[in-house]
Amino acid sequence: MTMNLDESRDREAAEPRWLRSDELSAWMSMARVLTLLLPALERQLERETDLNWMEYHVLARLSEQEGHTMRMSGLAGLASASLSRLSHVVKRLEGQGLVRRETDPCDGRYTNAALTSEGYGKLVASAPAHVESVRRLVLDPLEPGELQILGAVFDRIFAAVDEVDPCR
Repeated sequence: MTMNLDESRDREAAEPRWLRSDELSAWMSMARVLTLLLPALERQLERETDLNWMEYHVLARLSEQEGHTMRMSGLAGLASASLSRLSHVVKRLEGQGLVRRETDPCDGRYTNAALTSEGYGKLVASAPAHVESVRRLVLDPLEPGELQILGAVFDRIFAAVDEVDPCR
């Protein structure tokens, strides 16, 4: 049985691009960090602030907005969450008096999430311990000059993920 040139190219294109040993080593290092870092930060948050990672993240993103208010759809994008997941998180935060939902005054078809004064106070009280964990786990182990490199690398990885999965 013979294979024509197009079949040969198709077969070559279907071959996996296996990782070289240096690539595998770097990937496994990153996979370990991905697997361990977020749970470690979440444990600290839950232990010291009674917030989980997503709750803290939502409060922080709202605190950065004009009037501490944002459309739920935009907040979902900033929080890297589906609108459904964000709705559940905001409902929990609303039950604690940390966030309130309100109709968008510019377009009644949308719902805004607004950080309450209690929510802002909770964030301000929670931030120092969280920032210390970020420093201890992520920033302190870096050598001078590595922070800028790390930021640039993560920005490129984010852009690649965003290009492949813009609706995440």
